[in-house]
Amino acid sequence: MTKLSGGSQVKGGYYWHLNNWALEPVKADGQTLPGSASDEYLKVNTAAALVLAPMLGAAFVLFMPFIGIYLAVNAAVQPVVRIFKRQAGELAATVTPGWQPGEAHFTGKRAETKVEEKGPPSEVAGQEALEELAKEIESKRQH
Repeated sequence: MTKLSGGSQVKGGYYWHLNNWALEPVKADGQTLPGSASDEYLKVNTAAALVLAPMLGAAFVLFMPFIGIYLAVNAAVQPVVRIFKRQAGELAATVTPGWQPGEAHFTGKRAETKVEEKGPPSEVAGQEALEELAKEIESKRQH
């Protein structure tokens, strides 16, 4: 069986449209198949067309209620899913740890170090630090 594309000239007979599962009758030789070049067709002899047409109709009749139920359930569930997706995104944004420059997150967990409470320096510690800094500057000037 050769696949034919839409728009090509064919002999008369029945052609099965593979994209949308329909039988297309062509009355006379030299007529073109409907559709664009991306549409694919198969030539079907008359006996196969007489068997295939009722089977395609029966498949449509059998599956149409299931398709309708699926579309109705999908239409009812989509708004609820959108609400949960939005809420999950907002929750994830609040739970995610903040970015701290210089901190690596490749290991998956933070280092176990004690955190020092930092506050304003005391007067005595500030004076000592200033004196040490002054001595260091003076020693570098003499060199």
